[in-house]
Amino acid sequence: MPFVELNGVALRYELSGAGERALVLVHEMGGSLESWDGAAPHFEGARRVLRYDTRGAGMSQKARGELTFSTMASDIAGLLDVLGINGKVALAGVAVGGAIALQFAAQYPQRTSAVVAGSPATGIAAARRPAALERLARIEAEGMSSVVDDAMLNGYVPELRGDGKRFEQFRARWLGNDPSSYATIWRMLANAEMQGMLGRISCPALVIGGRLDRVRPPAMAQEVANAIPTARYVEVDTGHYMAVQTPDLIASCIDAFLKSVGA
Repeated sequence: MPFVELNGVALRYELSGAGERALVLVHEMGGSLESWDGAAPHFEGARRVLRYDTRGAGMSQKARGELTFSTMASDIAGLLDVLGINGKVALAGVAVGGAIALQFAAQYPQRTSAVVAGSPATGIAAARRPAALERLARIEAEGMSSVVDDAMLNGYVPELRGDGKRFEQFRARWLGNDPSSYATIWRMLANAEMQGMLGRISCPALVIGGRLDRVRPPAMAQEVANAIPTARYVEVDTGHYMAVQTPDLIASCIDAFLKSVGA
């Protein structure tokens, strides 16, 4: 897969499919473009599909220091420019990837036809921040393996582990994250104030809640949807890492929504 250097960072990406319209898929925190392996083929017959490792994730350049959702959205704009993808694009993201997609929609309305966000991670409640920061310190000191069991228990619930090989591959890939980069991205989330941004989104939007998501239960997803003037909200039987766990279901939700709004 190719790499490109832009906005002061090297990013790995994959552009596949064909068609006049383009769809950008954004993975979850701790994920990579492979998180969309099961869903991407659903779109490639009719669209160009752009997947990439966000900065700090996968095989993209590792992240240190301060990071913002605005920077993450700018990375998508830079990729589109480099690849010559002009006009409006649709975006779909999961968890932090969902928040990045929403940020892009607000930041670049002239380039966004529609946006889909599954269990969007748009911030951490003040009451939960001390525990989150304590967890980050543990990750940086002891590595990803120190929290993997807890992360999988809540994010990849046993009810969704029917495909054992899929779960094992995801867990192993998650363990391969650079602890410092992972912590940098989580601090970005902890420091985020996205409520005002959500109110600026003007394109058609869909927020998906996962009934089996113990990290960001459906009520949290619906709260995000309520803050977006144009948003629809649906709940489906999936978990936090929904593009990995139920790729056919999520692809179907995305496809049906984009067709319904002419995007």
